[in-house]
Amino acid sequence: MALSQNREEISESELRKQVLRRSYQDLNRIARKGQILFTGSSLMEQFPVQEIALSMGIHKILYNRGIGGTTTDEFLAHIHTVLLDLEPSKVFINIGTNDIAPRSDGEFWQDHLLKNYETILRILREHLPDTQVYMMAYYPINPNLPNTPLWAKTAFQVRTNAALRDTNEKLAVLAEKMGCRFIDCNAGIVDEAGNQRAEFSQEGMHMYPAAYVEVFKALLPYL
Repeated sequence: MALSQNREEISESELRKQVLRRSYQDLNRIARKGQILFTGSSLMEQFPVQEIALSMGIHKILYNRGIGGTTTDEFLAHIHTVLLDLEPSKVFINIGTNDIAPRSDGEFWQDHLLKNYETILRILREHLPDTQVYMMAYYPINPNLPNTPLWAKTAFQVRTNAALRDTNEKLAVLAEKMGCRFIDCNAGIVDEAGNQRAEFSQEGMHMYPAAYVEVFKALLPYL
């Protein structure tokens, strides 16, 4: 879908994704190949990875190509922009949480997610066989916060911590099958009940930078 299309015909969120993809295309043309890439949906887009790295004295080049609202279908459709064009030496992926919702075609969301994720990895292996691939566990949610917006409450009906844990277990199996490394970065961001820590949480799903500092610490051995 071209950016020149009448803006009234597409949603604000879709327009934002289009603009961000176009911006990434421009940046990819001048980016250095063989660096470290972080890619995925909003949980990756909001990860201030370069700033956190610099604050910890790490001066490696870390690119972020996360795009909020992206599903695995959209990731596949734009895989060159969000992954392949950068030819990274290492890639950290967090994609699929937007797939955790009922589907109009009747397919179980987890089956669709896992099928697409495997396709992503197969394409990645085909085009970039030497890239080290790190699949990041999905973060927990916190459905118990006050003033949770309606859209989040709706999402939490399916995107439960039980569903996230079950899918993480299946992603770990997929990682082993595809020769990737699965990384669970959640130890520093969960409370005693296994929920996303309230002080780290925006609305029960997305997180403030303090949470990403904890996630980054868990990633340090792999950078």
